[in-house]
Amino acid sequence: MLSTGIVAAAYIAAAVLFILSLGGLSGQESAKRAVWYGIAGMALALVATIFGPGIGHGWVIALMLIIGGGLGWYVAKRVEMTEMPQLVAALHSFVGLAAVFIGYNSYIEMARVAAMDETARAALSGFAAIIAHKTGAELSILRVELFLGVFIGAVTFTGSVVAFGKLAGKLDGKAKKMPGGHMLNIAAAVVSLIALIAFLNGAGAWALILMTLCALFIGWHLIMGIGGADMPVVVSMLNSYSGWAAAAIGFSLGNDLLIVTGALVGSSGAILSYIMCKAMNRSFISVILGGFGASKGPAMKVEGEQVAIDTQGVADLLTEAESIIIVPGYGMAVAQAQQAVSELTQLLRSRGKEVRFAIHPVAGRLPGHMNVLLAEAKVPYDIVMEMDEINDDFPNTDVAMVIGSNDTVNPAAEEDPNSPIAGMPVVEVWKARHVIVCKRGQGTGYSGIENPLFYKENTRMFYGDAKKSIGDLLVALKR
Repeated sequence: MLSTGIVAAAYIAAAVLFILSLGGLSGQESAKRAVWYGIAGMALALVATIFGPGIGHGWVIALMLIIGGGLGWYVAKRVEMTEMPQLVAALHSFVGLAAVFIGYNSYIEMARVAAMDETARAALSGFAAIIAHKTGAELSILRVELFLGVFIGAVTFTGSVVAFGKLAGKLDGKAKKMPGGHMLNIAAAVVSLIALIAFLNGAGAWALILMTLCALFIGWHLIMGIGGADMPVVVSMLNSYSGWAAAAIGFSLGNDLLIVTGALVGSSGAILSYIMCKAMNRSFISVILGGFGASKGPAMKVEGEQVAIDTQGVADLLTEAESIIIVPGYGMAVAQAQQAVSELTQLLRSRGKEVRFAIHPVAGRLPGHMNVLLAEAKVPYDIVMEMDEINDDFPNTDVAMVIGSNDTVNPAAEEDPNSPIAGMPVVEVWKARHVIVCKRGQGTGYSGIENPLFYKENTRMFYGDAKKSIGDLLVALKR
């Protein structure tokens, strides 16, 4: 059994490792090292907690570690990079559900301690002992912390389940609200506030249960009201929610590391969500309240036709080009074409051509999704550029090659004030001399918005599965 002082020191060391992990994730070169910092910090935190004072039922903890670790290993080995966004959403739901369970367990412990006499209280240990030594005011604060932990956890749980369903294609990606819209969310929040007042004034479990039901509804309805184009922001936002839920539960349990870790996750997720919204010229409040999804008026009519191009035609354009910008999107991830794209990049660069990548802040369905895929395929970091760094270069670019991207290269964001994505900064590929769009078919993207890019005079549609299409293109270029 570790002493309180050793546990506190271990918690401080773990917190430092978590901070180093977050800091390292800001750069591609340091990201791998940052992941190991996070793993080391979590391992240290687990050991210190399990062997700390007041912790019993070791065999139960060991069993749960074996089951949870085994399941985590199994899922991690099977999941594809294309499924990473929905996996992250699913993991957020687990954090929220854990917060709900811990909150209810804390309430049960509070009720159990309250029914004991002084002699029985003196023999308590662990969390029960913490409750037994609290005054009336301190117990009220504990009730608020418990209540908030359950509320945020329940919102996170159902919100994450809906996000998982939309990202996995099991639910419609379009924004949907029940009749009454935001008023239903407000009503549920007001009922939860009334339940909190009742809970603080001695109401029983019914107040906690009522609030939980309202919070579960808010999480479900809130994320259902957010459209597919904003899903990357939603994933980041749910990450923030899970952190605040953990922090609230940390206050309830008196666990300093849980408070620090939850605050780190909550604040970093909120900051990332804000940065992404700013990059999309979208109101942060509007996004998190489900403000996206419907156009402001009749959409601009798209005229013309989509002109197809064959493999040899693309090969000829790339052979003649001196400067090429590749814009990857979720379609590349689905087709698992990143290795073929990397090989294409190497071939073109070996022939003296300038090849770079343009990455939109919300490309894919997870922040940094495209960067991870390209790094996995060993595309050099120095040719992977952010949208703001490269947008001005398109007028001087011979070929812009779009691979599986739609909404992030949609000129309607600039040309159609009634478009649902109006005002969102996009990768301005249409300004290049030639645009090649590698796309499976003629349908709209994930958000269901029509893209005028496909009908422009300098655009050619390279239809087919991205991996096969790029593979065929490599063969044509090597002839």
